[in-house]
Amino acid sequence: MAIEKGLYAAPMGMDEEMMDAPEAELEIEIVNPDMVTLDDGSVEITLIPGKEIDDEFNANLADEMDEGELEELASELLGLVDADVNSRKDWADTYVKGLDVLGFKYEERTEPWQDACGVYSTVLAEAAIRFQAEAMSETFPAAGPVKTQIIGKITKEKEEAASRVQVDMNYQLTDRMIEYRPEHERALYSLGLAGSAFKKVYFDPNLGRQVSIYIPAEDVIVPYGASHIESAERVTHIMRKTKNEIKKLQANGFYRDVDLGEPVTFHTDIEERKAEEGGFTLSEDNRYALCEIHIDTVIDGIDDEDDLAKPYVITIDRSSSTVLAIRRNWNPEDELRLKRQHFVHYVYVPGFGFYGMGLIHIIGGYARAGTSIIRQLVDAGTLSNLPGGLKSRGLRVKGDDTPIAPGEFRDVDVPSGSIKDNIMTMPYKEPSQVLLALLNQITTEGRRLGAISDMNISDMSANAPVGTTLALLERTLKPMAAVQSRVHYAMKQEFKLLKNIIADYAPTEYNYQPEKGEPRARQQDYELVEVIPVSDPNSSTMAQRVVQYQAVLQMAQQAPQIYDLPQLHRQMIEVLGVKNADKLVPTTEDQKPRDPVSENMAILVGKPVKAFIYQDQDAHIATHQAFMQDPMIAQTIGQNPMAQQLMASLQAHIAEHLAFKYRKQIEERLGAPLPMPDEELPEEIEIQLARLVADAGKQLTQIHQQEAAQQQAQQQQQDPLFQLQQAEVQIKQSDVQRKAQKDQADVQLAQQRLELEKVKVAVEAEKEKTRVSSQQTQAENRTKMELMKTVMAQNKPKSGV
Repeated sequence: MAIEKGLYAAPMGMDEEMMDAPEAELEIEIVNPDMVTLDDGSVEITLIPGKEIDDEFNANLADEMDEGELEELASELLGLVDADVNSRKDWADTYVKGLDVLGFKYEERTEPWQDACGVYSTVLAEAAIRFQAEAMSETFPAAGPVKTQIIGKITKEKEEAASRVQVDMNYQLTDRMIEYRPEHERALYSLGLAGSAFKKVYFDPNLGRQVSIYIPAEDVIVPYGASHIESAERVTHIMRKTKNEIKKLQANGFYRDVDLGEPVTFHTDIEERKAEEGGFTLSEDNRYALCEIHIDTVIDGIDDEDDLAKPYVITIDRSSSTVLAIRRNWNPEDELRLKRQHFVHYVYVPGFGFYGMGLIHIIGGYARAGTSIIRQLVDAGTLSNLPGGLKSRGLRVKGDDTPIAPGEFRDVDVPSGSIKDNIMTMPYKEPSQVLLALLNQITTEGRRLGAISDMNISDMSANAPVGTTLALLERTLKPMAAVQSRVHYAMKQEFKLLKNIIADYAPTEYNYQPEKGEPRARQQDYELVEVIPVSDPNSSTMAQRVVQYQAVLQMAQQAPQIYDLPQLHRQMIEVLGVKNADKLVPTTEDQKPRDPVSENMAILVGKPVKAFIYQDQDAHIATHQAFMQDPMIAQTIGQNPMAQQLMASLQAHIAEHLAFKYRKQIEERLGAPLPMPDEELPEEIEIQLARLVADAGKQLTQIHQQEAAQQQAQQQQQDPLFQLQQAEVQIKQSDVQRKAQKDQADVQLAQQRLELEKVKVAVEAEKEKTRVSSQQTQAENRTKMELMKTVMAQNKPKSGV
């Protein structure tokens, strides 16, 4: 017995038990401990290792309850559904009245006269059609509506997985799900008018794949006070099924096998008005109207009285109030018992309640006023061109009373007087210019409010800065950009539901050869990435994106060295919708490893090249340098007007190899490999690594300095000119040495002379000292002699006495 995968199949199809019909005997083949596959290949279910799923979890609980309990439950729930319908009455009334002036059919009027003007203002229809066209082109381009976003750290494995998932999701939505694009177009058109549109995502075992169907807003009933469909206490989907579909579902156990009687026709007022607007009438509907109610509740006989409300899906036939099915609406392994989501709510403009406001609510009044004025103007013109009036009773026109054709003259019988005396036309006026001006004003205001007004480009200067143009565009497109952003958000939720179903039911390999990687990684690929819409919520139109890129290109012209111009031009080409942008503007990121000769050839023709970390950097550098020094190549490049750019590109490429070589030498100094370039490192590890690399860098610099000095010395010794210069230096050194020796001898001789002079001075000084001493002695002796003479002279008289 196959295990039902949630409730994806509940709304529109049958349980997987259809696969176990009595006429088809199925065998279970165990592929591996985690996989169970039916032999017809229709269903593939991945089991959670280590857990057992209760076979009764997905059973129809209504089979275990008595009729009294079921009738009481049906009465209570249908009463809640009717209350929800009444709560949105104002929104529905406005929507229904707006359908009257949509203008997709011509009204045959008999008042104020037969065949009076029955045209409608086109402002509402134009706004709806334009929104649907713009939103469709943005959300569903030719290449597909899905792109991927890598979860966590970006690696080569994740990039390849993201590429495969993007290709596979777009393949699913554009090729396998053939109903997706028409359903999406209908949803966008209804979204613009009604303000709300719904998508229902589930797995259909009849088709063997996932489906996403559009549900009109009137068929999804939610309490008007709910803020979001995921948190709403009740969501009711009005489904219609034929008697044969009901019998098939009952035969396979999906619905209870009870007699529902004959189906009773049930149409909402919105359905009837839509049919009338489309030009057809609703005949008697022979389908059953079923209410599929997604509700959090406590079911008597199933849950305990003190239990908290749990999510269930209860299906009730509206005409007979018969409960057909009650199923749990949470994953069996979910301990929190959170409600499984199947609906996606698209909102045009958030309103005061759950349902959004559409163009009918926003500009429906303008459309109604414009319709009235248009009809008045056309009727006034009709009366003015073909006026009626009064005539005398006896005035008769021979033939008939049909209008007179151009160039035709008829006979008339005039009772008396002239013809003009017997006929008086009514004084009808020409169409009012005031009404015409008022119509133009109302139409302009409606277009502006509906965000479909056109910007008058002719009033703008051709030399206006791109920033000015961008500001005007942004101001004009701001309301629509907000709507597109809400559509983007809803599509993201829808793609998440589709991705989960595709991943759950996907086989282990792709049924085509992917561009990157092997085909045997399908289920694991979906676990590594997220899927998001390809639309850009920040730029709602191509014109806005083109102007944005033009502004960037203008800034790039002022400082081209800080921009990646090839990547910028490639993105510009992709925005314009040109295919194969990677071939038109190749970038270094697209390059694959090449031998050095192929790199030289690519540089010679102006193509980008890229160095890789594992290449032989010395060999590449040597080949490129030899290429630069080749005289034939230098002569050829010298004649090229792009010579400077080519040489700059070659030198930049050599610098890439040199950088990788330096990295490898640092690793050799460290004795350990470095992290990959651009790898995000924790702060502590980055700091420690920086310190180690700094020391290794100093050591490597010293080694390079020594090697450079040795190499320079060796080169100089082998140079004849250097040898001649060296001999001249030696001769000069000899002269200098000789001069130094002579100078030294002169200095010694001068010192000797100085010593001799010193001796002479000393001798002279000694002589002078001796002379002075002798003179002093002589002076003293003379003084003594004179003294003695004096004494003797004094003594002479005494002796004479």
